[in-house]
Amino acid sequence: MKKEDVLKLEKLAKKIRIRIISNSHKNKIPHLGSCLSVLEILIYLYFHKTRLTKSSFLKNNRDKIILSKGHAAPALFYVLDEKNLLKFNLDSEYRKNISLVGEHPPSPSKIDSIEAATGSLGHGFSISLGLALSNKIRNIKKNVYTILGDGEINEGVIWEGAMFASKNKLNNLYAFIDFNKWQATGRSEDILEISDLEKKWIAFGWNVVSVDGHSFNEIDKAITKFNSSDKPTIIICHTLKGKGVSFMEDDNNWHYKTPNKEELNKAIVELGG
Repeated sequence: MKKEDVLKLEKLAKKIRIRIISNSHKNKIPHLGSCLSVLEILIYLYFHKTRLTKSSFLKNNRDKIILSKGHAAPALFYVLDEKNLLKFNLDSEYRKNISLVGEHPPSPSKIDSIEAATGSLGHGFSISLGLALSNKIRNIKKNVYTILGDGEINEGVIWEGAMFASKNKLNNLYAFIDFNKWQATGRSEDILEISDLEKKWIAFGWNVVSVDGHSFNEIDKAITKFNSSDKPTIIICHTLKGKGVSFMEDDNNWHYKTPNKEELNKAIVELGG
């Protein structure tokens, strides 16, 4: 990636972090830590890799992005908003009693720039497999990108899907793990021993690469590493829950906690807002 492109995306990440945290304060929306850890992955996919536009969603012949870890939906909403892919005022919509936006992504019938309603962990990954296989069958030369949480891969359907993808040579499928080392109630490794993740996915027949999940350059290099492969690819993104705000980083209380006014102001200052 060009240096100026990276700087532009890093500046955007700070802006969106401020919007996400402000929304969490105003509307008491939780899962803040997860939203902040996954943000660079979403920004990279929407603003650099796929460059989707409003007109793209009128066509089936397009790249598709599925946020399988649906509880990070506020991050997705604000990325879509900055990309001008929403048809309403996001900040106003959050304040409605009956709203299109909340803690998880709604169906495409409500927001057409969202590919699938997710939140039941593992289901978004399964949908991604179906979309990738469909593209293969119909000879559509487009990719499917899906984002998983490290807690989410405790689900058995993930490993069934991993076998399915390699068996069907879904080299048009790219999965990202937002590996922030936490899940809802504790350290991922303490709840179920998930390491060594690289060896597990290699054993299931995938291309595997680990990166700093907050580095646009590393994500970019990883996604192009296996262009000529006939296997699906998984990118293990080592991230920090609550990334960008010192008192939120690696603190699992921010899975459910929302910031008060003082915490909001402190976070905005840290982010340069």
